[in-house]
Amino acid sequence: QDAIDRKEKRSETFKAAVHGLETDTPALKTEELGRRAPQWVRDNLVTMCMRCKEPFNAITRRRHHCRACGYVVCARCSDYKAELQYDGNRPNRVCLECFIFLTGHTVLEDREGKYKGILEKGAAEISSRSLLCSSLQLLDKNGKGGTRGWFVIPQDDPLVLYIYAAPQDVRALTSIPLLGYQVRDVPQSESRHLFQLAQSRQVFTFMADTEELKQRWMKAMARSAAGITDPEEEEEEED
Repeated sequence: QDAIDRKEKRSETFKAAVHGLETDTPALKTEELGRRAPQWVRDNLVTMCMRCKEPFNAITRRRHHCRACGYVVCARCSDYKAELQYDGNRPNRVCLECFIFLTGHTVLEDREGKYKGILEKGAAEISSRSLLCSSLQLLDKNGKGGTRGWFVIPQDDPLVLYIYAAPQDVRALTSIPLLGYQVRDVPQSESRHLFQLAQSRQVFTFMADTEELKQRWMKAMARSAAGITDPEEEEEEED
C-alpha cells in the first residue's frame, strides 16, 4: 500500500510539474510522454537542474535533456533509460520522474539512494583509504581559470575520480569514471604542471602544485584508465 501511495503521489506531482513549466516551450501532456518527441527547454533558459535544483556549471554539473519531457536536468537526475514510442521503442535517457511514469517502477528509490550515497561519502573518510588524494586544479576550456578542489581515487572504487570542494566536505561535487581515458602530459613552464584526461572529444586538464605530484597523478590515473584495480597487478607488470 505504501508503494501504491508513493506512486500516486509521484504521478500527481509529475503531472503538475509538466503542466506548470514556466517557459515559452509548450509542455507535453502526460498521456503524450514517450509517444511524441518533446520540444526541449533551451539551455539558456535555466541555470539549475529542473529536478534537483542544483546549479549548473561547465565542469562539475553539466546540462542534459530528458528525452521524454524535454526538461534540462543534470547527469544524476537523468541517469535512467526508458523505451520511447516515438523513437521506435529504443531506450533513451530520461529523468527519474519520467522513468517512473513510463515504466511503472516504484523501487527506484534504492538505486537513487545508492547513487547519492556514493557522492555523499565524506572526503576525509575516503581520503584515509585512497590510492591517491591531494589538491588539484581542474582548468576550464580556456586553460586559465577553473575549479580548485580536493581530488580522490578511493581504494574501494579505484576506477573513479571524486572531486570535492574541500578536504573535509561531506559530499563530492562530482565524479569522473576513469576507465578508457588516455592520460597525456602537457609540457609547460616550471610554474604550471599540467596533464590531461582525454577520451573522444572529452578533455579534462588538471594542474598540480609540483612536478612530482603531477607524475603521481598521471601514474594513478593511467592505472585506473587501464582497469588495473589491484596494486599487486601493477607491481607484477613492472617486474
